[in-house]
Amino acid sequence: MARSRKYDLILFGATGFTGQLTAEYLARHGGAKLKWALAGRSPDKLKAVRARLADQIPEAAALDLLHADVDDAESLASLARSTRVVITTVGPYVVHGEPLVAACAAAGTDYVDLTGEPEFVDAMWLRYHDQARESGARIVHCCGFDSIPHDLGCWFTVQQLPVDVPLRVRGFVRAGGTFSGGTLHSAVLAMSRMSESAKLRRERRQREGWPVDRSIGSMHQGFRYVSELDSWALPMPTVDPQIVRRSAAALDRYGPDFRYGHYVQFKKLRSAMQLVAGVAAVAAAAQFKTTRERLLRVRGSGDGPSAEQRAKSWFKVTFLGEGGGRAVRCEVTGGDPGYTETAKMLAESALCLAFDKLPHAAGCITPVQAMGDALITRLQARGIRFRVMETVR
Repeated sequence: MARSRKYDLILFGATGFTGQLTAEYLARHGGAKLKWALAGRSPDKLKAVRARLADQIPEAAALDLLHADVDDAESLASLARSTRVVITTVGPYVVHGEPLVAACAAAGTDYVDLTGEPEFVDAMWLRYHDQARESGARIVHCCGFDSIPHDLGCWFTVQQLPVDVPLRVRGFVRAGGTFSGGTLHSAVLAMSRMSESAKLRRERRQREGWPVDRSIGSMHQGFRYVSELDSWALPMPTVDPQIVRRSAAALDRYGPDFRYGHYVQFKKLRSAMQLVAGVAAVAAAAQFKTTRERLLRVRGSGDGPSAEQRAKSWFKVTFLGEGGGRAVRCEVTGGDPGYTETAKMLAESALCLAFDKLPHAAGCITPVQAMGDALITRLQARGIRFRVMETVR
């Protein structure tokens, strides 16, 4: 059904900061055969985005512009029925994301986003996973820096280790860069809704049912010095370890007993203490309306770093894996994590769903479940490196 649709891909939210970066990436790298369109609620803003693209890539002048609004269910249903894959950059997703997920689940349309909001991910699984499985839709959240390098990087690491043995993998994140207004707004909102998120996580765990013949869990290690990396490590309670564990629960290759730990890495103890203090202050301020609104005024939702700032940004995720008498160290590295590389990951995820031969899967699934090695291959070809640095037998 979806193979015969008018478009291969529609980008919803093309006028936002990350949406424009994603549109530019698709215009440059999508290929001449890609049939795609830009969608949003403002015709004038969409025309401006298309005009800017056409100044750099003349072929973009022919892009179709589609009206779609999260408050107009029929516009989203029409959008979903007209394409094989939808990319959405319209967040915060817990506020704006559900109507499009609902439309894609009903239409059997594949969907990718860049959310890092655990509450949204769990809510969509609870409400639309069964419908998406029936329609054949692949609803794939967290296709930006949350959580592509971590989910695919852990999968890459696991494949360097023996089969059918207990495995332990730790991921350590380092990055240099700045953030956009959209990221700030999503983070503050998530911090203000921690109780709602915890409730949905419990409800999902009760309904989901993990493997009864395999054990999947976390590595419960606190703040400490890691001698292998000559660094300090602090547990990183983002959506990423949840995504990794769900991939492990879905795929037998992670072994009969799999544990994952996710950390932010620091060379200096003082930097770790500063981060803890800063996050604690933001989390406390997010609990109260007055201070929350003051935080949100720090940067507008459409603002983001300049091209010069992005060019200086970078990320490295180091994975230490062990099992079956073997130890391995792997790395995933790239440029600006929040925007340039996120736009790349998001666009390549959609292109992968549209064109690559992939494992049979449907429903609300992880990037590894949906795309796995095919997406690693795509990202490697575009400059994001997956490397085995050391193996000890």
